[in-house]
Amino acid sequence: MLQAIYILLFAVLAILAFANLFRSLLSLGLASQRVIPQEPAWDGAMPSREPRQPTLHPELLDDRGRLINEPLLVMRQISVEDVRDRLDALYEASPESKGGDSEEPPTAPLA
Repeated sequence: MLQAIYILLFAVLAILAFANLFRSLLSLGLASQRVIPQEPAWDGAMPSREPRQPTLHPELLDDRGRLINEPLLVMRQISVEDVRDRLDALYEASPESKGGDSEEPPTAPLA
């Protein structure tokens, strides 16, 4: 009998949780489609009817403040064999792979 009450309560809570989830999604969807008119801040001057210039991120501007018209990140596709060759070259160039002068002293085995 006690298990049936737990299952019933769990089912009710699950239904309430899903109803709340769908209600939240619906209200978020409606709020994202709503257009809120922006009122200009009154500072004593007449508001201008000119559209505002968007503020650009500083990384998109050069030293003179002009917009950069070039790609900021260029990626090229390389083959798996090329990647393996580069990793092997890095491994072979590492000091540990030469079997010699390691900066850490050898540790004695624990007895």
